[in-house]
Amino acid sequence: MKKISIILFLFFGLDAVAQCAMCKAVIESGNPEMAEGINSGIMYLMVFPYILVGVLLYVLYKYMRKSKN
Repeated sequence: MKKISIILFLFFGLDAVAQCAMCKAVIESGNPEMAEGINSGIMYLMVFPYILVGVLLYVLYKYMRKSKN
């Protein structure tokens, strides 16, 4: 069940609109296409730490499972 929720979050969480407060203030007065590009860039940058943590947890899980046997 946990794996399914993580997969769903990864696929549907990317549609979320996210901006830092300063970026949002600057973008609100500008072009909507530019705002969408900024949102995509922020989401792109946000994904990599989660991927790195996921890989680290997977490696630790495999290591702990291997050392347990």
